[in-house]
Amino acid sequence: MEERTLQFIAALRANGVRVSMAESADAFLAMQQLGIQDRERFRQSLRSTLIKEQRDFPTFDRLFDLFFQAGSPPSMSNLLEDLSSEEAAQLAEALRQFAQQIRQWMEKVLRGESLSPEELAELDQWLNAHPSPLDRNPDKLLQRYLKALQFEEVRQAMQELLETLQTLGLNREKIEQLRAGIQQNLQAMQEQLRQHIGERQRLQATQRRQTPSIDALLQRPLQHLSPREMEVLRHEIRRLAASLRTRLALRLQRERKGRLDVKTTLRAALKSGHVPMQLYFADRTLKPKIVVLCDVSTSMRFCSELMLSLLYSLQDQITHTHAFAFIDHLEYISPDFERQPVQQAITQVLWRLPPGHYNTDLGQVLGEFERHYLYTLDRRTTLILVGDGRNNYNPSRADLIERFGRLARTVIWLNPEPPWMWGSGDSDMLAYLPYCDKVLPAATLAQLVTAIDAIVLSRAH
Repeated sequence: MEERTLQFIAALRANGVRVSMAESADAFLAMQQLGIQDRERFRQSLRSTLIKEQRDFPTFDRLFDLFFQAGSPPSMSNLLEDLSSEEAAQLAEALRQFAQQIRQWMEKVLRGESLSPEELAELDQWLNAHPSPLDRNPDKLLQRYLKALQFEEVRQAMQELLETLQTLGLNREKIEQLRAGIQQNLQAMQEQLRQHIGERQRLQATQRRQTPSIDALLQRPLQHLSPREMEVLRHEIRRLAASLRTRLALRLQRERKGRLDVKTTLRAALKSGHVPMQLYFADRTLKPKIVVLCDVSTSMRFCSELMLSLLYSLQDQITHTHAFAFIDHLEYISPDFERQPVQQAITQVLWRLPPGHYNTDLGQVLGEFERHYLYTLDRRTTLILVGDGRNNYNPSRADLIERFGRLARTVIWLNPEPPWMWGSGDSDMLAYLPYCDKVLPAATLAQLVTAIDAIVLSRAH
């Protein structure tokens, strides 16, 4: 409790409340004399010793509830242990009707397994990549966690499972035992999430607001950046692009020569009587040709902006770039970059395609590309799609990605969402996945730079 109280005092200071060393000592003395068993008395003792100004009361109350809440979540039970072999076989048969992703979560609940640290970290990564102004509200944040886990879908699937087991002849008493155990395990998992949210918010509360280093910003999810941090990364793009451009130019210079040019070598040798013989090599074109389709909807806007900035800063090392931007329709934007500087072109493109809510239609966009721009693809072309694969339940048209892959040299998808989110909700990423040669992560600027390195520099081999 002393350690938690020290963290609480640090959080007060980080949130602008002035707390002296003497006041901290008074708080610990009050804890010793009054104890901590009575929560309201404990609250009053801390408030009277740590808070001097009435304006700080709301901050104190918010942080107190955050730091001093209930303890461990309810335990979870392995519901499979009490099943006979016949009952286990009936359960396995009933589970087969569900899609793999839902079935895996159902089996986890039935086994009584809590969320692992890795699963919680992946949830945090997804939420950081898709921030909401309501995230400071623990109840709203909990609902976002539950939605990401498809919690309601799992709950409904459990009800269907019990109905199927009844049809298969499992006795009523066992079904009711399973129903009670499932409900208990779901509540325990929900409470685990609630406590994880509290720990996450406690950590945020104790961290002083300061401008992070460039290295930290490179690793931070793009959707979690403040406007000031976005501006810092816009300037950093120039340095990163210059470094990439230098590396690519050096590699192209080293590997500029291709296969032996026999005709030129023999023709030159005839003039000199074959002594000495100088070898001539045919130059080979190593610079890539790129077609890029960028999702500029709300969730992808800054990611696509940085991707375009990097690509167009490397134009002297690329044979040609055909660039497109889309939300619910496709726009050819290469002419914008030919007429003006990169950042001005991006600003104009984003102004022309303002973001909306839930209006991405990737299937429609792929259809437009097939009808009007298929000529841009050939066996030297790298086709890049930058997007999260979320399509608002519109037709995916994954068949078109397959067709584009037959025409292009390679198809690469840059996606900021972690793989475990693919296929959830309105995500069509699993439909597109079989037709992509690579899917590269793009949640941070560091990952974007690595992706560009893999796409552009690899063509110099």
